This record gives sequence, C-alpha cells and structure tokens, in this order.
Amino acid sequence: MDLFSRSWTALRTAVAELPAEDFTRPSGCTGWLVRDLVSHLIIDAQDVLITLVTPADTEPTRTAVTYWNVAETPPTGDDPLDALTVRLAAAYEDPSLLQFHLDDVGSAAGRAAELADPALRVGTQDEVLTAGDYLSAYVLEWTLHHLDLVAHLPDAAEPPAESLARSRKLLEEIAGAAFPLSFSDQDALLVGTGRRVPTEAQQADLAALGHLAPQLPLVLG
Repeated sequence: MDLFSRSWTALRTAVAELPAEDFTRPSGCTGWLVRDLVSHLIIDAQDVLITLVTPADTEPTRTAVTYWNVAETPPTGDDPLDALTVRLAAAYEDPSLLQFHLDDVGSAAGRAAELADPALRVGTQDEVLTAGDYLSAYVLEWTLHHLDLVAHLPDAAEPPAESLARSRKLLEEIAGAAFPLSFSDQDALLVGTGRRVPTEAQQADLAALGHLAPQLPLVLG
C-alpha cells in the first residue's frame, strides 16, 4: 500500500514539474505524445477511485499477478478508448489544465488508496481482488508509465528505485521466470514489455536462459 502511494506520488510530481513544451514530445507509448499519456493517467486515477468504492462480496478471482492479461500483439492505437484518450488530451490545449486535472483527481485517488483496507474485496472489469492486490498491481502500472513519461525527457525525474525493483519482481512473476542478473530493473521492465529492443549482449543473456526469451515481449493489458 505504501509503495502504491510512493510510486503514484513520484509519477504525479514528475508530471507537475514538466515545462509546457514537453507535453508535445513523444512518450514511451507508441503513437502517444506526453499529453496523451497524462490524459490516460487521469483515466487511470478515475478507475482507481471507482474500484475502491466498488465493494464485492464474493471471493477474489484475481491477484496482483493474475490481474494482468498478456496479449499476443502490442496495441495498434485503433482501440476506441485509445483514440478517445488522444482526443481528450488535445481538447485541454493548455498543458497546465492537464496538470491541474491530474493533480486534482490523482490526489483523490492517492487519499482513497491510503484509507483503503487492504483486505477489502473490490470489483473491477468483472473480476474481484483484494484492495491490497489491486493497488499492488498498480505499482507496475505507475512505474511503467513513469518510464514512458521520461522516455524522451532526459531531465525529468525517474521512478523510485523501490518501485522499479517491485515492478520487476511482479513482471517476473507474470512471466514465471526471472530476468538475467545482468539486467537492471529498468532494463528488465523496458525490454520485458517491448518498450526497448535488447542489446546484443542482453539478447545473448536472454538466450542463455532459454525459457524466458520466447515469451517476450509481455504485452500487458
């Protein structure tokens, strides 16, 4: 629960500190500018708020690991929600409005997470999780999107080290295999989710493991 708050606060702070011109730069999400990614984060924050006030009275069907669906191909941008996200981002026009909205809704989502009982069962996407597992899954979401945010912004603050380490562990649990020790946490996340092509040395290290390389990239949804 604490790591959710730290990773989410770090991401929102990074967005708040961006100069206006950075919002029209590309993000690490294929086809999305930084402003599109921030618009997506607002929608994510709304989802967190909705889920935490949607209690369920049945047994959990998912955990922080099984919350994630692994697709066979990366998104193309043709999904209606992806297209809506881009249109919403453009409608803000002034980046400061995007920053304000993320701070407003994002702060509320952060407070709701701090107040939530980790054992509370909540419903989302026709599945049931404990609030603790749901928020743990979102540490990976925030960390990956923080990396997306700073992908082409060398002066922006990167995700906290503990968020990177926890997200790597969760990604390894999703894959059912560990990344090579030669991979930094950031490399494991970027290469593992297809955000970065592995170097020749990394390809060799992956091939040496045998069982992990054929699964990559892990397209999470």
